[in-house]
Amino acid sequence: MVKLDIISDPICPWCYIGKANLDKALTQFPDHPFTIEWHPFQLNPDMPLEGMDRRAYLEGKFGGKEAAVKAYAPVVASSETSGALINFEAIKTTPNTINAHRLIHWAGIEQRQTYVVDLLFKAYFVDGRDIGSAEVLADIADTAEMDAGMVTRLLDTDEDLKNVRDRDAHSRKMGISSVPTFIVAQQHAVPGAQPPEMWVKVIQDIQEQIAAKA
Repeated sequence: MVKLDIISDPICPWCYIGKANLDKALTQFPDHPFTIEWHPFQLNPDMPLEGMDRRAYLEGKFGGKEAAVKAYAPVVASSETSGALINFEAIKTTPNTINAHRLIHWAGIEQRQTYVVDLLFKAYFVDGRDIGSAEVLADIADTAEMDAGMVTRLLDTDEDLKNVRDRDAHSRKMGISSVPTFIVAQQHAVPGAQPPEMWVKVIQDIQEQIAAKA
């Protein structure tokens, strides 16, 4: 198997779109060679723990409503192309994602990581839920058949907080400044929401290399 490390943030629209594109490619290869692991990267590490009003956040970030709409136009177009539809009207809060990353980390221990990432993307981009909320995260854990009570108790502590922040810092030290970033076989970095065709080519190349070695 070939390791595919994915560095992302569950409120990053390009991460959501990038995963949808990757999934399209993977469905063409039921025996694809990837072992996938998700890694934390906070787009807004200084966001208040309670989050903030999304409209105020976007207008502050991009310099007004018109600039925010213009900046998000490529996201709208790409989300429609990828099938990763985004319910912009439903999203009221831009959350701090540190606790969502902790949940992703715990899900990895239970072999449910990609499922939880999918649930977080859906909760935020489709249902407009506040994934900074411990209650929402516990509900997502329950859906993923994790121990929601244990998750609630852990979120009330500092468990793995330093771990997540250190891994985020490690990615930045490696030179990663935007997400998603995909790292193939621990050596080839692929930035951005690449189209399915690119992933099909990567998978085919890897399969050919594996077959040649065999």
